[in-house]
Amino acid sequence: MSLGADGLRVLAAGGVGDNVVIGRVTAVVGRMVFVFPGRGSQWVGMARELMGGSPVFAARMDECGQVLELFTNWRLADVLGDVDVLRRTEVVQPVLWAVVVSLAAVWQSLGVVPDAVLGHFQGEVAAAVVAGALLLGEGACVVALRAGTLGVLAGRGGMTSLVLSARGARALIGPGLSVATVDGPSSVVVAGAPGVLAVLEALAGEREVRARRLPGSCAPAECTDQDEGRGGGSAA
Repeated sequence: MSLGADGLRVLAAGGVGDNVVIGRVTAVVGRMVFVFPGRGSQWVGMARELMGGSPVFAARMDECGQVLELFTNWRLADVLGDVDVLRRTEVVQPVLWAVVVSLAAVWQSLGVVPDAVLGHFQGEVAAAVVAGALLLGEGACVVALRAGTLGVLAGRGGMTSLVLSARGARALIGPGLSVATVDGPSSVVVAGAPGVLAVLEALAGEREVRARRLPGSCAPAECTDQDEGRGGGSAA
């Protein structure tokens, strides 16, 4: 089935349209992997529509909220629409963890069950919960306490995403910067002081390399080549 937003609304109403193509899968080839992202994917009001339309999602979000309250001083349901609060490291990371754990529950309820999981920063913790390596409360503890610690240290550095290979990025960056994560063959994140990142972004523009400053900040402990040191786990 292939459809855009308009086609989805038509299909949900029981109709058909020119931009709706429906087919049947006769066989599943290969194995299923869930990949849980790091921060930077959030927006104000995310998950609210699903909480109203998906009982499975809403129930899992409620469970996540209950265990997060043991380690935080805010309520999950209260911060989803607060743009200022979602900018805070100690809030946005646990929120994103709860959202992706709940999305995984929705997919699994529909019969889409992963054969393997992997993740990126708080996505690593989500992957561990979905795999059963951590209980939900244990995952909440890890993500909330880690985010709280980083929140205290935040503001000393920033991150910029580059559409560039790791080798190309290392050739482009100067002193005071490091490749923090390697997200793909042509996708890396560089970390460092905000002023130095601004110079990098200007240089990238001159060389027609796409660069984007990521929301939030990073602590000094994050501004390192963690993807190499951790065998694929990354912090961004």
